[in-house]
Amino acid sequence: MTKLAPSILAADLARLGEEVSACEQAGADRIHIDVMDNHFVPNLTMGPQTVAACRRSTRLPLEVHLMIMEPDSIIPAFIDAGAETVTIHVEASRQLHRTVATVHRLGARAGAALNPATPLSWLDELLPDLDLALVMSVDPGFGGQAFLPQALDRVRRLRRRLDEIGSACEVEVDGGVDRATAAACAAAGADVLVAGSAVFGVPGGAACGVACLLELLGRGQAR
Repeated sequence: MTKLAPSILAADLARLGEEVSACEQAGADRIHIDVMDNHFVPNLTMGPQTVAACRRSTRLPLEVHLMIMEPDSIIPAFIDAGAETVTIHVEASRQLHRTVATVHRLGARAGAALNPATPLSWLDELLPDLDLALVMSVDPGFGGQAFLPQALDRVRRLRRRLDEIGSACEVEVDGGVDRATAAACAAAGADVLVAGSAVFGVPGGAACGVACLLELLGRGQAR
């Protein structure tokens, strides 16, 4: 069963609690929170306070996607705020094994993300330690970008590699996931789809966006 993780990057932040609650009621599986520092990516977004606000608004698991340089020092604050999963970019961490170990020591699940031009081989030595591997299907920084088709082959290859080593690590896809691309990502082997504009930017709001994507994934209202 492919899971859906609405990204609040596209939500109406003035109504964040309502938006997150609507996703939960419509059957979403977790909430995705994009953290950007205007250094690793050309945008500036959310901090631990946003995670805490989401925690007060939903029972769903919260995953934090750190698109930031030098993530180690701030990881504890995100976990303290309620993040169950913390994903770090391999391009932004100089000691990724140590960072993953820190996330686990603090009681959270650890993920690693790859930009579209980063070879999948960068994850080879780390896969046995990961709970989640995130394939970026756009260049990170802004929501609403078009899906990069080559991401599908990357998902297939990553899925095969994880199956070969018997890993339970989830494959997640983030970027340009919408009604036109969601089913193809799931068919390629994605366990989790991150969707922003396709959830929060559709007529009828987040509940309709979630329901539509779940229907495309063959799930209807079931979670």
